[in-house]
Amino acid sequence: MRYYITVKCKFFILIVCLQFCFSCLWSQTAHLNPKESEQQVLLLNTETTMDQPTHKTIYLFSGLGADYRVFQNLELAGYRKVFIQWVDPEDGESIAHYAAKIREQVKEELPIFVGVSFGGMVALEVAKQIPVKKIVMISSAKTRAELDAKSSIFLRWRLYKILPASLLRKSNFWVYHLFGVRDPKDKLLLKEILADTDTRFLKWALDELLHWQNEQVPDQFIHIHGTDDHIIPYRNLHPDYSIEGGGHFMVLNRATEINKIILDYLNNE
Repeated sequence: MRYYITVKCKFFILIVCLQFCFSCLWSQTAHLNPKESEQQVLLLNTETTMDQPTHKTIYLFSGLGADYRVFQNLELAGYRKVFIQWVDPEDGESIAHYAAKIREQVKEELPIFVGVSFGGMVALEVAKQIPVKKIVMISSAKTRAELDAKSSIFLRWRLYKILPASLLRKSNFWVYHLFGVRDPKDKLLLKEILADTDTRFLKWALDELLHWQNEQVPDQFIHIHGTDDHIIPYRNLHPDYSIEGGGHFMVLNRATEINKIILDYLNNE
């Protein structure tokens, strides 16, 4: 009887210790900064598909100030997702030079790129430096003329340089309107993403967009854009696929339609 109680006590202590260890691990994960979180997601995606060699890899470039969370509703069944991580830019660094650093994260030959907004433009710049199989651009611009950055007073007058960092990371009804988000869950996610934004990176990227001179468009790409995009206006563009009523954040709230377009394109060899 005494032996049974002793074993039972040891088993109970073991369970308590395991629960404590798990709680500590969860607490550490929950408090990772955005870059650490992206690294963890990247590792998880790589490790969980190592036993599935038939899965092709898709490299996903998130938008300006955003991260892997904008892709959370894209299933892309049959593909292994690798999230490109933004790195710190140098002062005055061009997008082309920056793309060369991002290129180091691409480990596949003839990779597939999916880029949202600013991420689509960086994906194009990387594609100028290495052969790629296919590119999907979402809520983005292919050329300098489509972007038409100088038509924006905010960019042309460089107001982002004088605004305090706290204001650039703040969400409000006007920001929700610009991004086209209405659902409370989407607003919460956008608020979290903005709060985590690296304002130094944001200001560098906005400055470089003013000087982006791209005129070269690859053959192996498609462009998906929303007709109600207030950040990169639809009127300047010539997309291959138009999402009626889609806003700049449609990769999240119109993911089902976008997912189908992407898969149809990628699976059509």
